[in-house]
Amino acid sequence: MTSEQLFYDKKPAFDRADPEAVRTYAEGYKAFLDRSKTERDAVKEMVARAEQAGFVSYHRGQQLKPGDRIYQVNRAKGITLAVIGEKSLAEGVHLTAAHLDAPRIDIRTLPLYEAENMAFFKTHYYGGIKKYQWPAIPLELRGVVCVCENGEIRKVEVSIGADPADPKLVITDLLPHLASEQMQKKMTEGFKGEGLNILVGSRPAEGKDEKEPVKLAVMRWLNEKYGMKEVDFLSADLSCVPAFNACDIGLDRTFIGGYGHDDRCCSYPAATALMELEGTPSSTCVCLLVDKEEIGSDGVTGMQSRHFDTFMGDLCRAEGVLLDECFENSVCLSADVCNAFDPNYPDVSEKRNDGRVNCGFALVKYTGSRGKSGTSEAAAELMARVRTIFDREGVAWQTAQLGRVDQGGGGTVAMFLANRNIDTVDAGVPVLSMHAPFEVISKLDLYMAFRGFSAFYRA
Repeated sequence: MTSEQLFYDKKPAFDRADPEAVRTYAEGYKAFLDRSKTERDAVKEMVARAEQAGFVSYHRGQQLKPGDRIYQVNRAKGITLAVIGEKSLAEGVHLTAAHLDAPRIDIRTLPLYEAENMAFFKTHYYGGIKKYQWPAIPLELRGVVCVCENGEIRKVEVSIGADPADPKLVITDLLPHLASEQMQKKMTEGFKGEGLNILVGSRPAEGKDEKEPVKLAVMRWLNEKYGMKEVDFLSADLSCVPAFNACDIGLDRTFIGGYGHDDRCCSYPAATALMELEGTPSSTCVCLLVDKEEIGSDGVTGMQSRHFDTFMGDLCRAEGVLLDECFENSVCLSADVCNAFDPNYPDVSEKRNDGRVNCGFALVKYTGSRGKSGTSEAAAELMARVRTIFDREGVAWQTAQLGRVDQGGGGTVAMFLANRNIDTVDAGVPVLSMHAPFEVISKLDLYMAFRGFSAFYRA
């Protein structure tokens, strides 16, 4: 046999995809990304798309039959979608699991203060960020405030900066002329978390001898627009996210740049592949989209929550099937991004094993760090099963990992699914500039992720 027959080589897969199909799918994704800058926004967008595709909200005890399409929202920050298959749940489900949260700048519980005739929000960054990337870029304010007054609760949605006519917010930075000390520090020390304060105003309130007149003016504005008082920050989920939309990158438009590719470039194809699934699948297919992955998957909306177990338990109980039996016969694609080999930073990557842009859907046998700490590592049999599915359906795929062995590392939700006795392997889209306010992915890889999830659901 020849080297071409025996060797494995990652090659760009442009010849294996219809350019118009790739372009069309990318346009839909960019629109989703622009409307889904927080997990709450993403869930609302997913619900709208799911209902348009014939999914209905599931309630406990609802009678189901093969072909039914259902969804369930978890506290406005997560969503589970399912298409009921022909086989019993005792034979397991085909599950995809991704996360909807992304690194960002959160607003503190008592954020508003005045300093030197300017008003600021105190913040607490969320997830693994390079703090120096967040100053001096335009920011939007997104989230909800639960206004509590006279024993009643009124939830108000906040969105400032999304509309082109809206004002934007910003974290200021030093001018280079006065930053000699700052620029001599380590990159991890150049910006402190306590210094990521967001500029929100400077006009003082009218009236004599007002205490903190600029803070008062901002608070009056918030009260007029949203009916909130300062104490209502305590019952708010507010975040600052980049105030720019997704766009094409490159003279040939082969890339998409935008905020939140990690992990919406996996959650979107995992969900849309299920929504576009035709007919009744052989096995029940489930798409699980969760929150809190960037900070450890804890909490009621994270992957370690019992919400997924409860949802699946309800379905199993209706069939008279044990949940544990369903899980042990299930298989999961943990849909999360991997790093793309960047020739600008070759020293941290392992050229033979890291993912490459335009080479397709990436299979990651294990994640973790150094001595495989924090990984569930997919078994050989599972890797063979998934490879065979993709090859049979003509999906361009590649192998990937997370950089050099001792360079660092990271994890996904895979181990939390595997801990439930579900065979799980990571599969996702390679990303350049991961966790930056502006990340980059290949349109081709995104489309092949969609193709891969579709093949997996149908298998």
